[in-house]
Amino acid sequence: MSKLPFYLLVGLLMLAGVGLSLYRHVQQEVPWTPGEQRQIWAVEAEVNFNAQGGPVLVDMALPSDQQGFRLLTQNTASPGYGLSFLEENGARRARWSIREASGEQQLYYTAQFLVVPWAGDPEVEPPPLREDIVWESPYNTAAAQVIEQAWARSADPFTFARELIREFDEDRQGENARLLLTQFEHSPLLVRLLNQAGVVAREVNGLLLEDGRRRQSLSSWVQVFHDEDWALFNPRTGDRGRPENLLLWEAAGQAVLEVEGGSNSRVSFSMLSHNQPATAVRHRPVDDTLLNFSIHSLPLEEQALFQTILLIPIGALVVVFLRILVGIKTSGTFMPVLIALAFIQTSLLTGLIGFLLVVAVGLVIRSYLSHLNLLLVARVSAVIITVIAIISVFSVLSYRFGLNAGLTITFFPMIILSWTIERMSILWEEEGPREVLIQGGGSLLTAVLAYLAMNNPWVRHITFNFLGVQLILMSLILLAGSYTGYRLLELRRFKPATED
Repeated sequence: MSKLPFYLLVGLLMLAGVGLSLYRHVQQEVPWTPGEQRQIWAVEAEVNFNAQGGPVLVDMALPSDQQGFRLLTQNTASPGYGLSFLEENGARRARWSIREASGEQQLYYTAQFLVVPWAGDPEVEPPPLREDIVWESPYNTAAAQVIEQAWARSADPFTFARELIREFDEDRQGENARLLLTQFEHSPLLVRLLNQAGVVAREVNGLLLEDGRRRQSLSSWVQVFHDEDWALFNPRTGDRGRPENLLLWEAAGQAVLEVEGGSNSRVSFSMLSHNQPATAVRHRPVDDTLLNFSIHSLPLEEQALFQTILLIPIGALVVVFLRILVGIKTSGTFMPVLIALAFIQTSLLTGLIGFLLVVAVGLVIRSYLSHLNLLLVARVSAVIITVIAIISVFSVLSYRFGLNAGLTITFFPMIILSWTIERMSILWEEEGPREVLIQGGGSLLTAVLAYLAMNNPWVRHITFNFLGVQLILMSLILLAGSYTGYRLLELRRFKPATED
């Protein structure tokens, strides 16, 4: 049978993959290497609430240019809603409106920020000092004593803010601080106390950026002013200064989200970091055309998920190469790929130790189950429960002994581990321990090599930014699948036959 159609298919896949990748690089200026040019953060805010069947007005704070970040683009997804962007005294807000809405509602706001380390904050207008602060008894006495203690250990408004925050530290918290915290929220309480002491301050809300995170919430910070200077304080630790990954989402001391005509309102954030050339940063966003094969067109929550999924074909290629061309035996066809994914979450050394411990203990328990003469389904189900119990025990013990790395063992695919234990147990009974060591060692070696390939920064960048690479991987796997010659490990076994 002619293999011409097969090679044509492989060639078309290869050309399509190379063409799409070149298009992404040349036309859309996506770099071949990660971190080559400018870092860009894509942040998506998802607003959820229940509309009550009448008019709805949603008002949400928006970030603007600030220290370390410059706003590039912003987009919204709000079918049926009117939208306007408002700006007053440097504070930006988005306002959605609709005449009638009922049931669960979702509104999306997405912004891209360019990381600009040399950019500073724009001029910030300090808020007015509140002088109408009234405390009810006995909170007035507690507030006065807390202020007096912090004031005695300070020299200026900034050191006073630091000492005041430390008064509420859990390790040194006094009765007055505990009393105040029973009535007031932490950050608003600090602002209230600072204002009473004559220090201009306000509560701001920021987002700690971390690549691939989903469903995150804002954190509170306290902004303290003195003369023409201001400083940011962590209300929990008292540390002064702004972390490099902190994006101030609301910096005017206003509400982050206000909803009229709805209930149970909340906002959550997803974020993702990617790199672009400096020239592409200045260009307008790429048009959403058919040739824009980019994961970046998906919502950020799905993007973070695909960042890992798109690595699986790399692991599959490693398995195909080692099994077909080298001849390494593994327990299960693609079990090493799933184990490699777990290694990415746990780190290699922790993953190897955890895998060996779970499989070793599982084999011991499985050997006992074999004497009970159970049916296959019941036996495998018992092994699954056993694996869950083993992982739970190891996680608790790791936590008790302070080995936090051991907690990541929960990332292992439990069903795959259970089948691995079952297969190795049967193999031990039928073929002996030597074959178990061969297949188990081959599986671990394959998983380690797949991990090294999948966890490479350049590979992660290429697979995520160039979907055409998936077609190239498909063509390579098809070519490897058509190989019918000797495997490398078989050459020594068949060497006498070739000499004759």
